[in-house]
Amino acid sequence: MSTALAPNEQDLLSRVPAGLFIAGEWSDASDGASFDVRDPATGEVIASIADATPADGIRALDAAVAAQDEWAATAPRTRSDILRRAFDLVQAHKEDLALLMTLEMGKPLAESRGEVAYGGEFLRWFSEEAVRIQGRYGSNPEGTGHMIVSQRPVGPSFFITPWNFPFAMATRKIAPALAAGCTVVVKPAALTPLTTIFFAKLLEEAGLPAGVVNVVQTSSSSKLSGPVIADPRLRKLSFTGSTEVGRKLIAQAADGILRVSMELGGNAPFVVFEDADLDKAVDGAMAAKFRNIGQACTAANRFIVHEDVADEFARRVAERVQKMKIGRGTEEGVVIGPLIDADAVAKAQELVGDAVQRGARVLAGGNALDGAGTFYEPTVLTDVVAGSEILREEIFGPVLAIARFSDEAEAVRLANDTEYGLVGYVFTENLARGHRMIDALETGMMGLNVGVVSNAAAPFGGVKQSGIGREGGAEGIHEYLSTKYTLLPNS
Repeated sequence: MSTALAPNEQDLLSRVPAGLFIAGEWSDASDGASFDVRDPATGEVIASIADATPADGIRALDAAVAAQDEWAATAPRTRSDILRRAFDLVQAHKEDLALLMTLEMGKPLAESRGEVAYGGEFLRWFSEEAVRIQGRYGSNPEGTGHMIVSQRPVGPSFFITPWNFPFAMATRKIAPALAAGCTVVVKPAALTPLTTIFFAKLLEEAGLPAGVVNVVQTSSSSKLSGPVIADPRLRKLSFTGSTEVGRKLIAQAADGILRVSMELGGNAPFVVFEDADLDKAVDGAMAAKFRNIGQACTAANRFIVHEDVADEFARRVAERVQKMKIGRGTEEGVVIGPLIDADAVAKAQELVGDAVQRGARVLAGGNALDGAGTFYEPTVLTDVVAGSEILREEIFGPVLAIARFSDEAEAVRLANDTEYGLVGYVFTENLARGHRMIDALETGMMGLNVGVVSNAAAPFGGVKQSGIGREGGAEGIHEYLSTKYTLLPNS
């Protein structure tokens, strides 16, 4: 595996600004500090960029506050047109964005292209929603007056985005906020900030006014985020990441009674009944587990398979997994890139080791790879027993763990036996059973005979400790709107 950057990679990285984007200008950190971004496939530094201080975070909020009133008063059609131009620019630069994601996050180039397509759809969808913000008007029940219900922008918003989908998580938050008339400060993950920085450059090119979107990357998230969240001018906080961190952010947001959107951890069940079409189930399993190298909150984490088909299902997925090519995401045919860092590899090893010690069998993979980069083999475990940590914790890696069940009631019990409730997957050819599972699973989303559910036109979010609020769909823009009621007396 070559570790040297190719000429096209060097050219792309040279076109990514190294500064902070505040009030429409690119600038150094206030103390001149910087931090390195590394390619997880090689461990090599690919960029050195400005490292924002807490003062820079407040400076970015200053810019968002200064721009808020004018942006809120901007015609919905104008906001819509800017988002549409941003969508068009993303399409024009889709190869740049895809390669940048692969370089800083590690996912195969084909998957990065898929993320650009998916993330771009939020720009197009919310460009259309911007002109459809509605209220209502009517008489009150007593007939003494008329009620006007209108929607107003929440106000300056702070976004903390994750490393695993650096483009889509940025667009999924920024697009509805801009459509609603809110200004924003974005703090991308320190592991993958370059994609968001490049996207800010495209927003600038699309004609977004200065201060409407500000990007402050930093190596110390909590130090920057704390003062911004505590500032009384901030009105909204949106975070995608772990439940542990989300819980702390909600507590911080409580002091200012901030509106919050939290897309947190998942522990998705993937239930295969005895009447399932196994071809569909295996295809769905490969998509639900190994997309993004298993590093997705929507990734299937617990494969709950009926005892009558468990052996055949396990055999088929293991056969597919053994053919997967591992390597740097830019290489032809690679489907499994590196995990994001050494800690992720260690976590995968720990959870697999615990399951095996308790009696699980390894049908494929099961090992970290030596050499450069942070690679872990795609792995299939079967006969995973109750009490195994891999059934309790989100693994965030390419490990497919199979447990057995004997009847529908047990399948429901096992699927719901978690504090999380983001998404579930069910495979059955019995329509009535499918409808029962829709009602029975304690999740915010469900895939019935499909392994991927995300779509810009659909509300994304969970229940229980998987989060608060929804992103995408008609529901997504309402996270950035406040309802105002006015009563007019009859004349």
